[in-house]
Amino acid sequence: MNIQLAPTGLNPFDDPLDRILAEIALSVQLPPSLHDKAKLRYEAVRRHLEATTAFFDQIEHFYPQGSMAIDATISTRGTDDEYDLDIVSQLGGRFRVMAPLEILTELESALSDYPVQRVLRQTRCVTLFYADKMHLDVTPSLRVYSTVDRESRITHAKGPRRSDDDRLVDMNAYGFAQWYANRTPLERRMAKEFHRRWLDHAGLAARADADVDDVPDQCNFIVKNTATLALQLLKRFRNIRYASSAVRIPPSVMLSYYAGLAAQPNMSLSAMLVRLANWIIRDIEQASLYGRLLSVANPVCATDVFTDRWPESIAQQDEFAEHLHELVRSLEAMRKGEMFPDAMMDTLRDDFGDRVVTRAADQIATEVGGAIQQSHQLYTRRGGVLLPTAAAVAASTVNPAVSAARPHTFFGRKI
Repeated sequence: MNIQLAPTGLNPFDDPLDRILAEIALSVQLPPSLHDKAKLRYEAVRRHLEATTAFFDQIEHFYPQGSMAIDATISTRGTDDEYDLDIVSQLGGRFRVMAPLEILTELESALSDYPVQRVLRQTRCVTLFYADKMHLDVTPSLRVYSTVDRESRITHAKGPRRSDDDRLVDMNAYGFAQWYANRTPLERRMAKEFHRRWLDHAGLAARADADVDDVPDQCNFIVKNTATLALQLLKRFRNIRYASSAVRIPPSVMLSYYAGLAAQPNMSLSAMLVRLANWIIRDIEQASLYGRLLSVANPVCATDVFTDRWPESIAQQDEFAEHLHELVRSLEAMRKGEMFPDAMMDTLRDDFGDRVVTRAADQIATEVGGAIQQSHQLYTRRGGVLLPTAAAVAASTVNPAVSAARPHTFFGRKI
């Protein structure tokens, strides 16, 4: 009789390379303070809309979509402390006779007096900008009946006047979130440790001790598995690569789809990130080989096309594939112990941003102790990285100048 055991996952903080990657991911997470605010704001926006004449008794469902729905939220493109959260507002019969721009304008009007810094109507949503740099996107939708649960159409209208390009776009964010959850089961050991670190980073150690014993299967805003952690790192890598670019970037929902496909429990974080990147590279190169744009659709709604606005050209998708190749090459070199510590830290800063990598290095140095800042890391004969030993720390004092070039060289040099 075969017994299928639930995957436990690997603790990413047990491996030196995975540890720095996990610390980088922690540095771009939605912090606990904003997580609590997000829940309150999510509920407050709905109450506000339901209290208006236009939306009274017209909100059928109000639910998270995108990164918020799969617990993969990270800081916004080009930032270290701004966060975009996405909500779908499924509307009732009154709105079914309205044009897309009219629906968006009505939503904008209903939120115009909401107590935030700014209310902005966009092509497919209305965005609320809070003083603490959180952005909440509210996307109106209309349910397509006689289809699977919450398959809908969302508004697309640039404005300020009606256009021939105005339309309703097929969408099933709810179904996709369920698909993703089924593809990426909870890895309890990994989730507990990451949850504890997440709270501990925010100075909530007592709460972390209380919560870590029983992480619920459906806990809000917690990374439940290694595939989602790798997805967050890949999104951060993309954000850094395109931080100074004005063009559209590879959409987060497309990256989430590939994370769901590539998910494999009990993999190391670095291996999962390489696997995810390679999966995307393969599909892009296959499409480019035949002169086609990459096409990725929602697995539960074929007409919900994740790549409807990116890529705009074969050259654009090839550029992203090359970025991913660079990421894979550098990660493989780190995994094999082929990169000197200074080069490794510089590469991580190039890939994930200077501030978050430095913050991650500071966190590790603080936890492990001041001596690690001057230690030489030892490599096994197979290229694996060992944590510093007392002998290694003592050896580093022979030439203290070696460690002066960088504040943290805890990955050491190959000897």
